[in-house]
Order: sequence, then structure tokens, then C-alpha cells
Amino acid sequence: MKLIVGLGNPGKKYQTTKHNVGFLSLDEYFNTHKYKFKKEKKFNGESLKIGDTVFLKPHTFMNNSGQSVAFAMKFYNIDLEDVLIIYDDLSLPLGKIRLREQGSSGGHNGIKSIISHFKTDNFKRIKVGIDSNDLIDTKDYVLGKFSKKEMIIIKESISIISNIIDDFMDEKEFVKIMNTFN
Repeated sequence: MKLIVGLGNPGKKYQTTKHNVGFLSLDEYFNTHKYKFKKEKKFNGESLKIGDTVFLKPHTFMNNSGQSVAFAMKFYNIDLEDVLIIYDDLSLPLGKIRLREQGSSGGHNGIKSIISHFKTDNFKRIKVGIDSNDLIDTKDYVLGKFSKKEMIIIKESISIISNIIDDFMDEKEFVKIMNTFN
């Protein structure tokens, strides 16, 4: 069993913000596959199960993402080695994708929460660059919406993420997936 998590904040207010790249990635993946997420109180989020893969959009807000991930992992008895997290990264150029098998939070509160819950930073992840702006406070920047031009770049990245999701679901070795897409 695998778990693929897109990080973001729930609600229309945050729908197209830079911090919601994880949600946007899963939404786009399922828009093309015609599946819909359903709200799950037991996970405090939205989930969808297809075969041996569970997809999750935590509704705990970014700072408590680890809680929702832990609920889903426990319910489905999923090992941390079978979890893939998709999230935004301020340190990468807009649209740049970087896959990692482990690493620090890099200041990302959702990843901090997951690391805190599991006492390890050893889990697979897809980081999507949202760039940064030194003239704007970090919180305001990540909660800001993408411009039309930025959204075109992000949608290109999200289409690549769909291929990564397919490979992950198809049990391809993560090192091979990283070598293909990094």
C-alpha cells in the first residue's frame, strides 16, 4: 500500500496560492483521470483510494500536516518508506522539480510537522519550486496567488508530477524515478 500526499491549506481562500502546489498537483492529476476526492473526518482531510494507493490532501492546515498523514498511515497500515509528499519549495526556481528520499524541512512548516510526527526526515518527496521574493514577507509570499504567467509554468511542472505519480504507483524504484526527473 502506498500513500501520496499533496500539501496545502483547505478552503477557496488558499486554492491557487503558492503554498498549495501539493493540492494543485493532486487535483490536476485526478481532473484528467475523472476521479474525485471525498472528505474523510478520520484523516482530517480529503482522500481517494485507487487500487493499492491512497491519495491525501490534509485539511489540518500546513502547520499540522503530519497529524493527517499519521492518521492515514495508521488506518491503512502504510510504512513511511511507501509515502510520497508533494509540496512547494521557496529555494527552487519557479516550476523546478526536485525529488529527494530524505532531507531537512528547509523551513517548510508542513514538512516540519511530518518530521516531528515521525521523528525522521527519511521519506520520499517531490519539491516544486515557487521561487521567493526578498521584498515580500515569506508568509505573505507563500500565501499569495500565482500570476497567470506563473500558473502556466506551474501547470507544466504539474503535468510532469503526474508522470512521477504514475511511476511511483507502478512500483518503480525511487532512485530511478529521481534519475529520470531530477
